[in-house]
Amino acid sequence: MELRGAMTALVTPFTATGEVDIEMLRAHVKRQIEAGIDALVPVGTTGESPTLTHDEHRRVIEVVVEVARDQTGGMTPVIAGTGSNSTHEAVAMTRHAKDCGADAALVVAPYYNKPTQEGLYRHYSTIADVGLPIILYNIPGRCGVELTVDTVVRLSDVNHVIAIKEATGKLDVASEIASRCGLTILSGDDSLTLPLMSVGATGVISVLANLLPERIKALTTAVESSDFDAARKLHLELFPVFKAIFLETNPIPIKAAMHLAGLDSGMLRLPMCPMSEGPLAKMTQVLTSAGAL
Repeated sequence: MELRGAMTALVTPFTATGEVDIEMLRAHVKRQIEAGIDALVPVGTTGESPTLTHDEHRRVIEVVVEVARDQTGGMTPVIAGTGSNSTHEAVAMTRHAKDCGADAALVVAPYYNKPTQEGLYRHYSTIADVGLPIILYNIPGRCGVELTVDTVVRLSDVNHVIAIKEATGKLDVASEIASRCGLTILSGDDSLTLPLMSVGATGVISVLANLLPERIKALTTAVESSDFDAARKLHLELFPVFKAIFLETNPIPIKAAMHLAGLDSGMLRLPMCPMSEGPLAKMTQVLTSAGAL
């Protein structure tokens, strides 16, 4: 399975009464497909997965797979978030994703319980036994634990482990992974897409693509075409936006930005709450200056 280009870490819309808004989710996925996005990534961090019940989590994956199949005949891959700090739960969610037709699973490192590197290796190896292609997700700022490069290299030899979403914020980590193994690297930070692709990453799992899928796609296409002048121009134009959508905890700002742009993304679910006044005003100014509204 080849993973490259612009992939959207989808928001999960909620109704005013707090339920998952399935129809709004369908509309959002269709809009992403029409914009030419390269892959869809439901129920990750941006999808507020920690607040979903298991039934809701499974349903969101099913809906995204259904829409992708109906709209593109399965040509737009679906990478389902199936991670957990319980290996048993992650295996069950990954098996469900496989059974309903997802193309791969994005598996975040276990959070809160802080396993050792050996525990991380065994966790991922066990999930990989399900037989669905696995993308490691290294985001220590969320999880409290970091996959070391040694562990990533070791996991690169495990059957069905095909890629890593690199969100440590450290260019050296991606460079070392690229220099030591053939694992596909995907940027997990919008602001580092160009730098990471310059050292071997093949694309990005993007938060901003929820709002600006065409521009994120244009950025990755420019890099893939070795048009670094165009890529640098796009990167610098979008850089203030990349930073603005993280003025508060993701996905609070991206949902607010979508609302400002008239792309309703539904409500947040507690403990996520609406963006505070100061950061919202700053983000609005940045989005307006960047022509994003």
